[in-house]
Amino acid sequence: MSSVNKVILVGRLGGDPETRYTANGTAVCNFTMATSEKFTGRDGQKQETTEWHRVVAWGKLAEICQQYLGKGSLVYVEGKINYKKWEKDGVKHNATEIKLDSMQMLGSKGGGQGSGQGSGQSAMGGGYDPEDIPF
Repeated sequence: MSSVNKVILVGRLGGDPETRYTANGTAVCNFTMATSEKFTGRDGQKQETTEWHRVVAWGKLAEICQQYLGKGSLVYVEGKINYKKWEKDGVKHNATEIKLDSMQMLGSKGGGQGSGQGSGQSAMGGGYDPEDIPF
């Protein structure tokens, strides 16, 4: 039996992407992304929760992310969830990240909170209509 590891997120970048290069010249781009959910609590009050995600892109996709994304950019991403564990100076560390397979820009670079209209440009993935986004 086969298995599936697929993550789809639509959210905004928490900061500008940071890109570095491996020893063999492969680009690696890291950024954080926030997703929010609005709901009505048991007391009838409107509430909102925000989850933060660590995202990593490799190769040409990393270079595209660095070039076109910025803090506040609205993006649609698809990838795989990756759990990392390591030990440094006797301290165990854990991290969860999303390894990008594709990315769709839903707004312009640094579009900020008010930028719902966007270019809809795609990088390594299919189309997604910005008008379908609920926020």
